[in-house]
Formats: sequence, C-alpha cells, structure tokens
Amino acid sequence: MQTVLIHKTGGPEVLEPADVAMPVPGPGEVLVHAAAIGVGWPDVLIRTGVYKWMPPLPTSPGSDMSGRIAALGAGVDTWTVGQKVLITARELKQRGGCYTEALVVPATAPFPLPEAVDLDAAACLPNYQVAWAMLRDVLQGRKLRSVFIAGAAGGVGSAAVQLARHLDLTVIGSVSSAAKERFAREQGADHLIDYRRENLLTRVLELTDGRGVDLVLDHIGGPGLNDCLKMLAPSGTLVSYNAIAGLPSSDIFGEMRALLSRSLTLRCFSMHVLDADPSLRRQIMTEVIDLLARGAIRPVVSARLPLAQAADAHRMIERGDALGKILLVP
Repeated sequence: MQTVLIHKTGGPEVLEPADVAMPVPGPGEVLVHAAAIGVGWPDVLIRTGVYKWMPPLPTSPGSDMSGRIAALGAGVDTWTVGQKVLITARELKQRGGCYTEALVVPATAPFPLPEAVDLDAAACLPNYQVAWAMLRDVLQGRKLRSVFIAGAAGGVGSAAVQLARHLDLTVIGSVSSAAKERFAREQGADHLIDYRRENLLTRVLELTDGRGVDLVLDHIGGPGLNDCLKMLAPSGTLVSYNAIAGLPSSDIFGEMRALLSRSLTLRCFSMHVLDADPSLRRQIMTEVIDLLARGAIRPVVSARLPLAQAADAHRMIERGDALGKILLVP
C-alpha cells in the first residue's frame, strides 16, 4: 500500500511517498481503509519539526482521516467490516500517522459515522471539533450575542463561523482578500473586515455601536492581541488558541487592568487540554458529527489531491491558498 513518510524535518520536499506492507490488526485492533485524509497546520508543524507533541521519526504526519473498517482483530465485536468511521490522531497514542491508505488503530479509537454522512465532509470535522470546544466552553451559563473571528476564511475560522451562526450569534470576521471575504460570507459571516485596508478595532466598535463583541477567537496573537481585548464588550472573553505572530510586546495583564471596568476574561486554549479528559473530547466530536448528520454544518473541501501529492498540499497550506479543507485521496 502507499503511504507518505518524513525521515527528517524540513520543507514540503521531505514528504516522501513510499510503498509499505498492508498492516494487519492484532487483538483489540481494527484496520481502517482511508477514503479521505485531512491536511492541516498540525501536519505542517510535524513536518517542520516544531510541533510540541512531535512523534518520533520516521513518521507519517497526517492527523485525521475518514474511511471504512476493513478488518477486525481478535476479540473485536464492536465494529463491522464496511462501517464508516472517522479517525483522528487525538485518539491515538501519538500524533500523526494518517497519510496512508490504511491504518491499524485500537478498536476504541474510531468514531462511528452514519452511513448517510459524506466521507469527504467527515474528514473536515477535526477543525469543527476545535471550534466547537472553544464555543461550548465559553457558552456555559451565558447568553452571547456576537463574536469576532480572526481569519474567518481559515480552517478553524470558517468552522467557527458556521457554528457561531448555528448558535444565532452575530459574526464579525477578518480576512485578507476579496476571495476570502466571499468565502467567509458564504459560511455565514455577517460582517467582514479586510485587515490590510481597515483598522480592526475601529470597525468592530463601529459595527457594534461601540459595545464591542462578547467573544473573540484569535489565533494571531502579537501586538494585535491588545486590540482584541479592547473590542470586547463588558464581561467579554478573548480566547487565544494560537499565536502565529508571537506574544504581545506589552504587558497583557496591565492592558486588562486598564480595562478593569469591563471585567474581561483572557483564555489560552489548546485541544491538548482535553488529553486529560478523553471522554469529553470524544463527546465534543460526537456532537459535531451529529451536527453534520443533521445538516447544521457544511464543511467545504477546497481541493482533493492524490496521496502522493502531499507536498503540493503542504505548499497550498503555507501559501494560504485553501478556502476550505484540503484532502488527500488514496
């Protein structure tokens, strides 16, 4: 069977297609044949060697796949051959491993999918799992009216837009091009701001009549994080789930104290917090699978490439070309 491996970290060229023997499930394991394999930033971080949860080399960097059960190991009676499933490396002992035609996993790892669910759409759901984990956490006991989503056309960003609209929130997002603005609007965003031409803080306050938004989801960080605080409404929450522009240069706690009368919350979020609570992590994924099955969310596939073209998929990710999820197809 075909797989894609990295033997050393580096640029997209280190992704090497290889032919390997078809694995055989042992006791308590199942073999899953891949139908669609998701490509995302965690895969790029593994490939470049900067992922905090780096698997040992050589490895296949993929983090999620959809497919069907192909074989059962001894003692497995909870699955049937041919059943649709979703695999995410969050349920495995180590990250990565999914850029492959078939994968052996513990029988407890897959998520069952309704037969009517599209397997391409299912491979997009790990982004929705992240977005839903952030939204449902902030929603506990609160009624939110509005949200600002940085990078509203990105993978997690566009998933958050759809989920926020499902929750009847007014969605304001940032984008960097006309194409991304059109895409984010199609996902349900109410207002979009091109951060290259407009001041984000000024526009958010204008759009909310000076009140600000109840929630900000930000993966940029850097100096703009202070403006994210300033665009919050009273008792608002800023969730920082990445910091690709680095940390803010000023004292963020000092900024919060300067805004004391608004009683703001800053939350640093990572899905890895749920490594300590796998049952909740699985519950969140089960909830987004149900949302997909009911048509409440509509994952968008940007491109489908052959598995052997994983390097091209990574180049697309790094250039920011994808509007929706990039999939690899065995």
